Formats: sequence, structure tokens, C-alpha cells
Amino acid sequence: MSTTTTRGIARPAPAKGSQARPRRGLRGNPTFNFWLFTGPFLIGLVIFVFVPIGWSIWLSFFDARFTVTPSNFIGFDNYKTVLTDPNFTGSLVTFTVFAAFIVPTTWALSLSLALLVHRLRFMRAFFRSVFFLPTACSYVAASLIWKMSLFNGVRFGLANTVIGWFGADQVAWLANPSPPWYWLVIVTLRLWLQAGFYMILFLAALQNIPSELYEAASIDGAKPGWQTFRYITLPQLRATSTAVILLLLVAAYQAFDEFFNLMGKATWGQPPLVILYKTAIGVNQDYGQGSAGAVILTLLICVVTLFQGKIMGFGRGEESK
Repeated sequence: MSTTTTRGIARPAPAKGSQARPRRGLRGNPTFNFWLFTGPFLIGLVIFVFVPIGWSIWLSFFDARFTVTPSNFIGFDNYKTVLTDPNFTGSLVTFTVFAAFIVPTTWALSLSLALLVHRLRFMRAFFRSVFFLPTACSYVAASLIWKMSLFNGVRFGLANTVIGWFGADQVAWLANPSPPWYWLVIVTLRLWLQAGFYMILFLAALQNIPSELYEAASIDGAKPGWQTFRYITLPQLRATSTAVILLLLVAAYQAFDEFFNLMGKATWGQPPLVILYKTAIGVNQDYGQGSAGAVILTLLICVVTLFQGKIMGFGRGEESK
């Protein structure tokens, strides 16, 4: 090592910096790291999602009663039977109306809660947690609470107790097959369970809106309130609103837990999944017909989702808006 002398003091020359050696082996391989982290998820996705979907499609073309390994190929007979079944077609019509009501109602309630929480200047985290907490509740547990405590149908139920204060007669909320009583129970339960989750999505989108937009609108003379909400807030929430509506549509057609636990063995007001569950797991255990109904329901959800996304411009770039 060479040295330099300054005023008689020998100083060592600066050592050359050691260059970092590239990692060798599997840990330095980005392809290996990718499959290491995503492999378990992909394996679970194939085993628990893709294989059951493929098996259901395969079963739908066979006479699969009391067996999941049928040998009698019947073509599209299961689809014809399902499409001509008044219980299944009636459930589709009923829950199309249900989706047309519950989707905009949940959207409006979630957005309203997000706007209220976003405007708070104190205890924002507390109210955000309170509204989001029902999302963590099980649908089965919430259904039993609604059925046994709130809408019991006897004088000890909370709903009947409240309306009794005003001199109204008691209501058999779930025993009367005529609307709107059982729909009131189901809709309030679903609103309580879902509104908090979508409120968080809207709240995150509200926090990403630049404050300069509101300042510019104020300079231009826009009044705070409805004008700023209509021309600034709502357009900025377009992407989030589209995603929320699509999720709500899918969730409406996949409704099962609350209806199965609230209405039990009732033959009216059943969603498609309950009808298909009784077809496949009921007395006949017709897995082929149940699988055909599941395929039809899946295609219906895809068509409705794509149509809704087309209307609201889901997936289009900012330049096309």
C-alpha cells in the first residue's frame, strides 16, 4: 500500500472500495422469487377455484344424482330443466328486483357515511371504526340477531316493542309471505353488514381528491354543498363508484347466508343460490341440475357486470372520459 507524506507525516493511501458481488444461486433469481411467493396462492387457486368450476361445468352435462362421478351423458337436458323450473326463474326475477333496490341504496348510504366521516375534525378514527365494525360480523350471527332480537315477531322483539309505543299492532315479520315485511328485515340486515365496507372505499377516494379543485371552484363562485358535490366530488368518485356498484351487483346475486338463516324452509322469496343448494343437497341430490343452475347464474352475473361496466365506463382511460 502506497503512502503520501505531508509535513513529515506518513498517511496511507485510500483503499479502493470493494465492489458488491452479485448474488448467485436461487435467491438471486427473480423468476424463482416470483414463483416462491405466488406459487402457494396459485396452487390454492387452482385446487379450490378452477378445479371446482371445471368439475361443475362437467357435471352439468351428466345425470349426476347421488354421485359426483356420473357416466350418463345427457347434454343440455339439465339446462333445459333449470330454465323451465318456475322456482329458479322466479328467484332470478325476484332478485333482479332486489338487486335493483339494494345496490343504489347501499351505494347512497355508504357514500353518505363517507362524506360525514370525511368532514369530521375530531374522533374521525372512532366513527370510521364504528361504521366499519359490522363488516367483521358473520352473516350467520347477524341473521340470528335480526331474527331472534330485532324482528322476532312477538311482543319481545325490539321492532314490535317500538311500534307498540305508537299503538300499532304487532307484525309477524318473517311469517307473512307478502311484501314488504320480510324484505325490510333482509334489506336492513344487508345494509348494516355492507355499508361500512364500501364507506371505507369511498373515504379513501375522498381523501385522494386534490384540495386545489375545491379552492378553484370557490374562486369561480361555486357554492359549497350541492354544487361542489355534483361538479367536483361526484365526478372524482366515478372509478370508485363503478367498482362499488359492480361489487354490490355480484354480492346481491350471491346472497345466501341471511336468507337461509332468516327464512328457513320458506318456499317464497328465496334467492337463486338457496334454490340451487336445495336442488343439489336436498332429497334428490341432483348435482347435475344444480351445477347447470350454477353455470347459468355465473353467466348471468358476468353479463350484468359487463353491461354495468360498459355503461359506467369501467376500464376506460382518463383520456376517454
